[in-house]
Amino acid sequence: MAVGARSGRDEGEERPDDAAPREAGAEEDGAAKEHSHRSFWKELPLLIGIALLLALLIKTFLVQAFSIPSDSMQNTLQRGDRVLVDKLTPWFGSEPERGEVVVFHDPANWLSGEPTPEPNLFQQVLSKIGLMPDAAEKDLIKRTIAIGGDTVECKKGGPVVVNGKELDEPYIYPGNTPCDDAPFGPITVPKGKIWVMGDHRQNSQDSRYHMQDSTGGFVPVDKVVGRAVVVAWPLTRWSTLPVPDTFDQPGIGNQAAATALGLGASGLAPVGLGPAALGLVGAVPLVMWRRQKLTSGRTDG
Repeated sequence: MAVGARSGRDEGEERPDDAAPREAGAEEDGAAKEHSHRSFWKELPLLIGIALLLALLIKTFLVQAFSIPSDSMQNTLQRGDRVLVDKLTPWFGSEPERGEVVVFHDPANWLSGEPTPEPNLFQQVLSKIGLMPDAAEKDLIKRTIAIGGDTVECKKGGPVVVNGKELDEPYIYPGNTPCDDAPFGPITVPKGKIWVMGDHRQNSQDSRYHMQDSTGGFVPVDKVVGRAVVVAWPLTRWSTLPVPDTFDQPGIGNQAAATALGLGASGLAPVGLGPAALGLVGAVPLVMWRRQKLTSGRTDG
């Protein structure tokens, strides 16, 4: 053949047998996309199930959110604040320390007379997995002032005194006195108990007002849900809840370093949004990993 002779078709021209593989590839891509779309909806119930399970585990063992319904802890906590409670460290034997804000179960009908709404079955199920407050739970939030073995007192016109050390309490609500409405002591806190007081002293039915109860005004340590460590909502009030310096005075007692996250409430309702959100976050990578393994298995086969 002479140089420059044509082969009988243009180089850009496509033969029918060239198009066949391309059409087959397009059909395979479409089928793969359709299969992937169907797989997502098949995996969705698994995703939801894992998220709910993780939310339940987180709420039970790690951290739980609580809503503040009263003014007893002003100005540290405001009505409507959402706080996070460390529920993990109590499982390892950690006990409340002086100065910590703690959430605890009602020890002796401190919330007697408070209205309790009757949830329906659907609400009960959601509360169990942490997706909404549990109306049946009656929890309180106060500040731990003294722990087992401490001697605590407060005379009218004077400060709170723990083991002979006067407390400088800048967290007390402005205009309040340390205890003029209900002076007490000296009393010794039994082992395994704590003495609690609200920061809004003249608006807090705390240990001082329950000294005639079966618990003597003390809160058993095994009633403590956990320590309040963060104000999580609203965002404009986000803050941590550290132990005030006044509880670090030399000689006041040995205070363990606070390393956990927790919260309390005095007549507060648990909020399940935190565990639910964390559960969903944890479920997504598990389901994605499972889908990747299944896809890889089909490809390798």
